[in-house]
Amino acid sequence: MRRCELQNWGIVPYQEAWDYQRSQVNQRIANPQRDDLLILLEHPPVYTLGTGSSLDYLKFDPQNPHAELHRIERGGEVTYHCPGQLVGYPILNLRFHQQDLHWYLRQLEEVLIQVLKQYNLSGYRLDGFTGVWLEGCKVAAIGIKVSRWITMHGFALNVNPNLAGFQQIIPCGISDKPVGSLAQFIPGLTIEKVRQDVAIAFAEVFDLSLVVGC
Repeated sequence: MRRCELQNWGIVPYQEAWDYQRSQVNQRIANPQRDDLLILLEHPPVYTLGTGSSLDYLKFDPQNPHAELHRIERGGEVTYHCPGQLVGYPILNLRFHQQDLHWYLRQLEEVLIQVLKQYNLSGYRLDGFTGVWLEGCKVAAIGIKVSRWITMHGFALNVNPNLAGFQQIIPCGISDKPVGSLAQFIPGLTIEKVRQDVAIAFAEVFDLSLVVGC
């Protein structure tokens, strides 16, 4: 069974986590035998655009100094991160799993669907879209980048965030479906509880042995 280091962070600025991911990817490109890595964290309020994302999905001026905005190398359209949303950044070498990006996306969705099952919530996929849905609401977004089969970026699960920030964008370019959170279905659910369950489900779905790091 392949080893995966689990790093539990708190609320970390987006740029700091982004730089760290890129350094970890470069290390694994140089040394493909390094263990896999899963980083779980939250971000202060920030918007991110995928490589080819359209600015038309922003409802604010991208030059607004009060709205942090980054264009990054993942796929997908604009999304929003904030405290109360659990973000997961897996740094995996898919050569030791499956060299198939569609498989990888479906596995990430499966991790989150399995987590929702722990709370008796029926998360599901929606044909033609990436992410996880719950009673018509999108509760998890996924966007990835893969370099030489090393992954970065990942998933964002809305646990108990303030959803107001999503009103400033058309999330993931989907205008006719609302964004939701798990707390709307389970009041009082905490990031700490979900963090543990995500780590367990991730290890099970990807058949990994988790080792807790810093």
